[in-house]
Amino acid sequence: MGDNPGSRGPESRGAVTAKSRADPVEPRSDDQAGEHHVLTGIVLKIMSVAVFVAMSTCIKAAGTVPAGQIVFFRSFFAIFPIIAFLAFKGNLATAFTTRRPLNHVARGLVGVCAMGLTFFALTRLPLPEAITLNYAQPLLVVVFSSIFLGEAIRVYRWSAVVIGLVGVLIITWPELTLLSSDEALDDQEVLGVAAALVAAAISAVAMLLVRNLVQSERTATIVLWFSVTASVMSLLSLPFGWQSLTPLQAGLLVTAGFCGGLGQILMTAAYRHAEASVVAPFEYTSMILGVVVGYLVFGDITSINTLVGGMIVVAAGLFIIWRERQLGLERTRTRKAALSGG
Repeated sequence: MGDNPGSRGPESRGAVTAKSRADPVEPRSDDQAGEHHVLTGIVLKIMSVAVFVAMSTCIKAAGTVPAGQIVFFRSFFAIFPIIAFLAFKGNLATAFTTRRPLNHVARGLVGVCAMGLTFFALTRLPLPEAITLNYAQPLLVVVFSSIFLGEAIRVYRWSAVVIGLVGVLIITWPELTLLSSDEALDDQEVLGVAAALVAAAISAVAMLLVRNLVQSERTATIVLWFSVTASVMSLLSLPFGWQSLTPLQAGLLVTAGFCGGLGQILMTAAYRHAEASVVAPFEYTSMILGVVVGYLVFGDITSINTLVGGMIVVAAGLFIIWRERQLGLERTRTRKAALSGG
């Protein structure tokens, strides 16, 4: 991502002024610097998505390990790359400092429940389906923001939520039809779908708690508190049947933990370089990666229901992101008009 001569700005590539001859290092304009940051943010976001898909792949490859045990490995070993990164940045000494420990614990409790159910679903569903069902979360954030926070949600976003949930229904329909058969109680995919949807709902609540925390807490503090809280809370599941792991399973779960921490760092860096409305849509590249990895690693053939429903959910999510951006621009214009009029 260095200076590309082909993207210098409005000047033609062959035009070389006397000033540019005298100054071999031409400073970037504000627009060029902005474009550079946006591109960096997008690349970091796609990298974070790829790392999180690798994390999910490791967890699925480890087999049907108890969810609480997976949560422990995912949370505990995520701490190491995060701490290394903070130490490198010189921010480790104050990373744990907070005046709101109970809020962090509450966020951790909710997050652990969501994570455990997500991992349970991941071990019982094809990888593309497990990833795609998680896209219900941003739709539910809109719903819960209206219910719990009293946010005014206009008809456009409500329409997107309804359409997105129709997409979720299409994805889950093959499993839902099993509920009318004798196989329903024995079908692990039915349990996986139920776990994935409940996880999406609980994760949406966790996002509301994070929204509240970011008003006064730094990202590093939120991430570290969550990782530590989740590690401790997952140990409470130990009496309910952890299993002995093979060296391969242990290696996969440790790798999943490191991937989780690295993915968190990359995702945070992405949002530092570009606005959320620009970066967030690239979250949906995980659907493509999930389909490819699911087929190559696990032999999962993505169903038509998952593809069609997934595209509907993605379209609804993209519309909500676009709508949020438009409302943000509208609020900015309103504030500027009020200031200039005052």
